[in-house]
Amino acid sequence: MQQLLTTTLTGLVLGAVYAAFALALVMIWRSTRVVNFAQAPMAMLTTYIALVIIEAGHSFWLGFAAALLAGLVLGAVVERVLVRPVEGKGDLNAVILTLGLFIVLHSVAALVFGSRYRSFPAPFGVRGIEVGGTTIALTGFGIFTIVAVVVVMGLLVLLFRFTDIGLRMRASAHSPEVARLLGVRVGRMLTLGWALAAVVGSLAGLLIAGGGLVHPGYMDAVVVYGFVAAVLGGLDSPGGAVAGGVLLGLCLSFVSGYLGSELVAMAALLILVAVLLVKPSGLFATTAHRRV
Repeated sequence: MQQLLTTTLTGLVLGAVYAAFALALVMIWRSTRVVNFAQAPMAMLTTYIALVIIEAGHSFWLGFAAALLAGLVLGAVVERVLVRPVEGKGDLNAVILTLGLFIVLHSVAALVFGSRYRSFPAPFGVRGIEVGGTTIALTGFGIFTIVAVVVVMGLLVLLFRFTDIGLRMRASAHSPEVARLLGVRVGRMLTLGWALAAVVGSLAGLLIAGGGLVHPGYMDAVVVYGFVAAVLGGLDSPGGAVAGGVLLGLCLSFVSGYLGSELVAMAALLILVAVLLVKPSGLFATTAHRRV
């Protein structure tokens, strides 16, 4: 019973981490129709910025805010300087560019910050909470992670469903020509989409790093599991991204706890293949596709 509870709680926290990264992928997909594989190293860079500020003697929350602000700026710069020139020149161009950016940012981080493992602090306890004399596998930072992901999901749902900016961002992504005719500043909306997605990605990087070790490649595995979570829930659904992340986290936690950690990657692959075969749009997607 204790192992079941521990495995479940570990899966919930792990799922929240995957959900945070999946939300970043969903955000940029809904606003620009691009899958940004460079989201992980972008988040890694902003996490290092937070770490530098914290190690300089400042508070965790100052570093936290600086990382989110750095993500906002980095996302806007990447869209303006790198992605904008290849827009409209083939669907794969932007994807290939983000893969190249993935490699470049890794190299830059290794040169600037070094490749050694560095401890990243957590604002809350990283020890399990005691309930009735029993320590359960749920930490204060784990609770903060779950709450943060739920709040971000709610904000994204409000943005895309109930605000003019969200409607303009979606129109710019789906039909830029029509949106321009209606007076929408498409370029600004695409830049805003990249910037906000980078903020969510930076949050994911901070949640993953909290209480652990960081190095230039600490986000590499997360980009794979985050992508699987986004596909599982549906790339057009913020709520689906969270649900997909939680389901994936629970599944992988049970695989690791009962079958062995060496089977986790295989399990993620099987889940991805199964979803693509049964419902390619995602289990929680609501967008109906029309054939022309």
